[in-house]
Amino acid sequence: MTSAPVDYATLRVVWWLIIGVLLIGFAIMDGFDLGLGASFTYLGRTDAQRRALLSSVEPVWEGNQVWFVLGGGAVFAAWPLLYAVSFSGLYLAMFLLLVSLILRPVGFAYRGKLTDVRWRALWDAALTVAGGAPALLFGVAFANLFLGVPFHFDVMQRPVVTGGFFNLLHPFALLGGIISLSMLVLHGNAYAAMKVGEPMAERARSLGRLASAVFLLAFLAAGYWVSVLPGYDVSSMMDHAGPSDPMRKTVVIITGAWLKNFHAWPWMWAAPVCAALGAVAAHAMLHLQRGVGAFLASVTVQGGTILTAGFALFPFLMPSSTFPDQSLTVWDSSSSAKTLLIMLGAVLVFLPIVVAYTAWVFRIVRGRVTLENMHDHEGGY
Repeated sequence: MTSAPVDYATLRVVWWLIIGVLLIGFAIMDGFDLGLGASFTYLGRTDAQRRALLSSVEPVWEGNQVWFVLGGGAVFAAWPLLYAVSFSGLYLAMFLLLVSLILRPVGFAYRGKLTDVRWRALWDAALTVAGGAPALLFGVAFANLFLGVPFHFDVMQRPVVTGGFFNLLHPFALLGGIISLSMLVLHGNAYAAMKVGEPMAERARSLGRLASAVFLLAFLAAGYWVSVLPGYDVSSMMDHAGPSDPMRKTVVIITGAWLKNFHAWPWMWAAPVCAALGAVAAHAMLHLQRGVGAFLASVTVQGGTILTAGFALFPFLMPSSTFPDQSLTVWDSSSSAKTLLIMLGAVLVFLPIVVAYTAWVFRIVRGRVTLENMHDHEGGY
């Protein structure tokens, strides 16, 4: 099957949008149990309280991780060069992220095996790390895209990353980690305020309000920083339907270039505005004890934040700080048109099934988890 050049260019944009949808889906669906995990030792002061908190996410957390798996699979198939640089070159960062994610199911499985206080305290700490570490690392990773990743392609067109893990811990990147951690902690506590009984819900409302304030301050600070940060811009003509070869363009670095898209398409400002207003609304809803409203406002924060980053970076997928001309963009690092088209058909079939199943699961497990529920069946978590 062949496609007209315009079709290939459109498919590339469509798949950029699909990756964005999957990232937002992951932040919304898996983000609340990461945020809850990062703070559940504070929310639950007794074993019964902590078991109640864990029980509120236990029926859904595995299904929520489908969004992460879909995102990784989509990057592998649709943007193979991006996958190669990310998962091969940044091995240590990816290893730490995956270890944290693997630690969570192990913690769920082993925490309830023994009733010993020290045993459960150990796994409580592990679950806290398993929730907080990925939330922080996701933000650090995204912020590094604005700084550029030190990679290039050798004569065999193999990706070579020249920086180490600690080079990724730039102050701006750490600010990105604070944004990610605070927005997911807000999301997790908004979920807890809606889903669990007292006294955990009251603590969740308090911590959620703090997280919303931290997020808003960090988000605004990052916005100003981006406006004065050296950004990337493609200065040469690019064939949007041309072959995937990241070494056929010229990239210049200009201060404030990351805001270029917002100036060209002012409607994009809706994304950061929604993120900021969502944080304000979530704070107000938590104060008013409106659990559902706070959760929906937090959903807006997740979507608005990710869209803000995506709009600013477009068309870049991964800029290179050492060889800017070899940066990966939407137009020169995708799979073939045929591959993208076949995969698009699969997405149109299976993504609605995932959404429908997820909605059904949440309908089945609706209702609050209270301490009375925990007393009715001792043991387990």
